[in-house]
Amino acid sequence: MAETLEHISLETGNHPQYSIIWLHGLGADGQDFVPLVEDIQLPLAVRYIFPHAPRRPVTLNGGFVMRAWYDIANNNIDSQQDEAGIRASEADVEALIEQEVERGIAHQHIFLAGFSQGGAIALHTALRLYTPLAGVLALSAYLPLSQKTAAEATAASRQTPIFMAHGKYDPIVPYALGLASGEHLKSPDYAVEWHEYPMQHSVVEQEVRDIEAWLAKRIRR
Repeated sequence: MAETLEHISLETGNHPQYSIIWLHGLGADGQDFVPLVEDIQLPLAVRYIFPHAPRRPVTLNGGFVMRAWYDIANNNIDSQQDEAGIRASEADVEALIEQEVERGIAHQHIFLAGFSQGGAIALHTALRLYTPLAGVLALSAYLPLSQKTAAEATAASRQTPIFMAHGKYDPIVPYALGLASGEHLKSPDYAVEWHEYPMQHSVVEQEVRDIEAWLAKRIRR
């Protein structure tokens, strides 16, 4: 088994048949979304994987070292993108997926989820896999390296359903950027389900309920 990022692993029951790999946002860690395990009720046992991003200096924050999936140069987050960092995190997430496959979870039973930077990496990675996943949840996120998507996205990835959610008043990842990412993906026929909420850069109760319903439809025997 390939070496994987340090992570928190929680199972909601015996012999889980599905895995959800959930990526945190900039400056947080894997613990950030652990409370969702008890808040989301699903019909079958699930293994949650909450990885910790590597620590790296973040230019936007004066070079301060924090957990980040990639560097951010300035407030215009889709300019001067850290392609090397994005692709390194893609490889890290792929290793986590393969870990779950080796533990007996089929690709089609694995979800990628993430908030902000984590959601960006979830989207980026899922589009480049040669086997479809159970789904992707991208919360308050956007599609990085979007200009390379057409050339790099696989045919298989079009079978992976995508849940995107965004706050209308998000000051960190602008609503317009998230919406444009969703529209960009819809144009080559990805199954994108778009949700928006009267919030800033956060997660609200209605969003959690919508996530729960979306997952429950796809988690079945």
